[in-house]
Amino acid sequence: MRKLTQLPSKKSSNVIGKVGVSRKHESADKHVSGKALYIDDRPIMANHLHGAIGQTTIAHGIVKSIDLSKVKATPGVVDVLVATDVPGHLDIGPVFKGDPVLVLDKVEFMGQALFAVAATSHEVAVKAAKLAVVEYKELEPVLSVKDALAKNNFVRPTHTQSRGDAPAAIDSSEHVLEGALKIGGQEHFYLEGQISSAEPTEDGGMIIYTSSQHPSEVQILVAEVLNIPFNKVVVDMRRMGGGFGGKETQAAPWACIAALLANKTGRCVKLRLNRVDDMTLTGKRHPFENDYRTGFDSEGLIKGIEFNINGNCGYSPDLSDAIVDRAMFHSDNAYFLEHAHVVGNRCKTNTVSHTAYRGFGGPQGMISIEGVMDDIARKVGKDPLEVRKLNLYGQTDRNVTHYGQTVEHNILPMMIEKLEVDCEYQKRRAQIAKFNKENPFLKKGIALTPVKFGISFTVQHLNQAGALIHLYTDGSIQLNHGGTEMGQGLNTKVAQVVAQEFQVDIDNIVCSATRTDKVPNTSPTAASSGTDLNGKAAQNAAKKIRARLVKFASEHFSVRQDEVMFLDNQVHIGEEKVMAFAELIQLAYMNRVSLSSTGFYKTPKIHYNRDKANGRPFFYYANGVSCSEVLIDTLTGEYKVERVDVLHDVGDSLNPAIDLGQIEGAFVQGMGWLTTEELVWNEKGRLMTNGPATYKIPAIADMPEIFNVELLQNEPNREATIYNSKAVGEPPFMLAISVWSALRDAVSSVSNYRLSPILHTPATPERVLMAVQQMKAQ
Repeated sequence: MRKLTQLPSKKSSNVIGKVGVSRKHESADKHVSGKALYIDDRPIMANHLHGAIGQTTIAHGIVKSIDLSKVKATPGVVDVLVATDVPGHLDIGPVFKGDPVLVLDKVEFMGQALFAVAATSHEVAVKAAKLAVVEYKELEPVLSVKDALAKNNFVRPTHTQSRGDAPAAIDSSEHVLEGALKIGGQEHFYLEGQISSAEPTEDGGMIIYTSSQHPSEVQILVAEVLNIPFNKVVVDMRRMGGGFGGKETQAAPWACIAALLANKTGRCVKLRLNRVDDMTLTGKRHPFENDYRTGFDSEGLIKGIEFNINGNCGYSPDLSDAIVDRAMFHSDNAYFLEHAHVVGNRCKTNTVSHTAYRGFGGPQGMISIEGVMDDIARKVGKDPLEVRKLNLYGQTDRNVTHYGQTVEHNILPMMIEKLEVDCEYQKRRAQIAKFNKENPFLKKGIALTPVKFGISFTVQHLNQAGALIHLYTDGSIQLNHGGTEMGQGLNTKVAQVVAQEFQVDIDNIVCSATRTDKVPNTSPTAASSGTDLNGKAAQNAAKKIRARLVKFASEHFSVRQDEVMFLDNQVHIGEEKVMAFAELIQLAYMNRVSLSSTGFYKTPKIHYNRDKANGRPFFYYANGVSCSEVLIDTLTGEYKVERVDVLHDVGDSLNPAIDLGQIEGAFVQGMGWLTTEELVWNEKGRLMTNGPATYKIPAIADMPEIFNVELLQNEPNREATIYNSKAVGEPPFMLAISVWSALRDAVSSVSNYRLSPILHTPATPERVLMAVQQMKAQ
């Protein structure tokens, strides 16, 4: 059975939901009872229409003609939208141009949105969209990283980070290794797919209800395609049924198309993508093809390394520039690279434009250096953990990254040592070696790998947030902030922050839907910074109101301001006066004290000079260590993950229960990326794995039998984050790299650990079997 995770014990007061105390998700009861409202649950207004997308059927070419007569003649179809109907911008690229909301003439991938249908039902719209007759002039598509590199086919210019003289350091080393790794993409596969609903307003504007991580961007793009001012568009986002990055930029097209259909018909339109269409029309985690050349000594210490980081971006830039950058930033993971040369290529292919996904390129950079550690260990005949520890960043020396950021407060060596002892790594390593010698067909593997993940948007201006707090005269509080809730517990944590500042029960606080008319110009909820940014903004707003209340109470009751204290739903004034919180609020209102405030926060210290490839792109690093043990069948390639031990660093946790849930979920999602979730496009550019029958996400049976997760205690964030906590959304995703390394360890045992197997990801049973056969052949 799975061993239950133990929550850390904490001293708690009688304030419900204060920071540092486990508190269930604010919508947990609604989630499990089915009462949580999502976009598709909203009541349909009279004359509401449903949208559907007409898709291209080639990967690359020119549209010569399009006949929509059968589409328009379908009973129930009200109107059809094509590119020339768009009154404003056609291109909705989020950062760089290249993403037409509908194809005008040039087709860039199979399934691209060519037109849209508005009909009286979802079923009618979907069926009608398939009746178009389109004539194309086909062009040769580019469908692989190899072809894109050969043709210099890029969505953005190549970027390089370099320190020292890597080629010379490699050439002068005792040992030199080269290798390559193909890293598969990953479908977001949220429970709630892409969906938006658009309602025209009386002033020529639009209200958009959307499942989006970036309401402000949806507001801007809807306004631009409609050619109206931003202030005429209001975006409302209560919750998402999963986001993971796929709804950061790629929720916007469906909101824009719904708005365009609503604008053209004058009626409300809901556009919901079926699962197959969702998987075909939206981007994935970027597949990468990385290669390296490294030099090292006989102990396994790296002297120099060269990386080529090649991201398959699909047909447009989307967020690929920043994603490949982050892969480059994390190509060191936890290791000091004195002489390093890292090249990042943004390869253009005729597939759907790939996009943000939990880790945002970091996992694809990090897994490469972990593969290097395994390869070096096999070459010098050492335990990979010893090679990893040898190459770690130091405390006062060997502590600067290849992009110039000092690794401060480096706790990873301590964390590795703790987990190594706690999970009995050395004892189990010996037991596994004995097991593998005695069993000709079944082999076990074990690996302990670290994570050092940078926290901040690497685009500086996105590191800002706003919040809005209203206190009502009964003492209840309404909170609004710019972050979006996608199941990760952001609203719960931010409400805990506000409860802490006012020292009131969290049940006294309601967190309302994210709306662009309450908190404007927001950043996406991404980069693991939702709580860091919005928690600080909410704290700022709460402190402003509290300062007004303290000043008022001080003057009203003739006491010093330091004699006014908020504690356990009460306000203590001087030595004798105690008032209920609500009583003070009522009194303040009667004396015309403002009980509402906005809040704002921007992350300090961060900067990066792209021309010099040097700076401090991250406010701090979050750390983690995981140990995974696997069992493989060398005759079939089948395997199972038997045990996982995790020690993760979240600083001073705001909510241990939510943090543990995030760590466990991230690990399993990362395990799926590296083992079962295989994306396949055929030679024509058609996505073949477009539903749950052909694309396998982890199920309950894939969970490790033993799964131990511990939060690192007594290590607060040394930076001034919200109550000294650390981000927890993305960093634990990469803990699952230990599963992949453990599989390689098990396969390597076939050669008595002399050889390091080639095991591209996802490491499906077929690939594991091929790796075993490779070991036997060599």
